[in-house]
Amino acid sequence: MKRLILLLIGSAVMFISVSLVAQPKPWVVPDNFKSMKNPVAVGDVSAKAGLALYTKNCASCHGKAGLGDGVKARTLKTFPGDFSNPGFQKNSDGDLFYKTKTGRDEMPKYESKLADEDIWNIVNYMRTLKK
Repeated sequence: MKRLILLLIGSAVMFISVSLVAQPKPWVVPDNFKSMKNPVAVGDVSAKAGLALYTKNCASCHGKAGLGDGVKARTLKTFPGDFSNPGFQKNSDGDLFYKTKTGRDEMPKYESKLADEDIWNIVNYMRTLKK
């Protein structure tokens, strides 16, 4: 009986801990970014450029398929996100541009590392990572 109670308490503590860690805080995107239109046309050229940039700058955390399972993901305090998730794909292109450009917490900012056109190519590539 004592073991069962300890097991139940341990399970409850783990559930609460995982629940608290798994809930990312909302990422507020300024209105002027939400309504931005992607100036880079979707197509083979952008897809190839986006893939190369994504592989170099994003895949180590977000994973090759954008599932949040990159080699560095297990070292992060927060889950990097699943780009194939319909909830992620509901973000506007401007949302994704802003988040990639400015970063937050463990997500680095790329505003001084990548040109805006490169970020837009990454946004176009992220759109291909659907389930």
